[in-house]
Amino acid sequence: MACSSTWDPGNRAPDSIAGNRRADRRYSMLLDLRWKLIHRKRVLDSGEGSTIDLSSGGVRFESSRALPTGLNVELAISWPVFLRGVTPTQLMVHGRIVRSEGGQIAIRMIQHEFRTVRTPGNHGDAPTNRARPRRPVLATVHGTASPGQEKGTDALS
Repeated sequence: MACSSTWDPGNRAPDSIAGNRRADRRYSMLLDLRWKLIHRKRVLDSGEGSTIDLSSGGVRFESSRALPTGLNVELAISWPVFLRGVTPTQLMVHGRIVRSEGGQIAIRMIQHEFRTVRTPGNHGDAPTNRARPRRPVLATVHGTASPGQEKGTDALS
């Protein structure tokens, strides 16, 4: 088979490829995050930052310092949507640093998942004060309660 294309010397190939060559669409989002630099299942360093943009294949974020390329990183990104409108969520991302220039880091995403965020009032395993029977304070100190503090009432009210 013969090639039927012609070459026009006026149309020179550019010195570099211009434009966005990414396969995944990037979404500009400013979200707080915490990062952990990981090497051989050990945390080498950690810090905070904020996302610049996200896609299904990667994340670009800002940090106070540059990070070494080629290492794995774990990101905990504060997600703006609450589960059932109540429980805060975060996007957990595991990836590899592919670029780090002037405090802007780009990672290729390896794995991601949404998780709920534990809040101080959201400890399912910890007993609450409501589960314990309330006894008057004076009854525990003196062995009897004053008339105003029977059945857990407050004497000052």
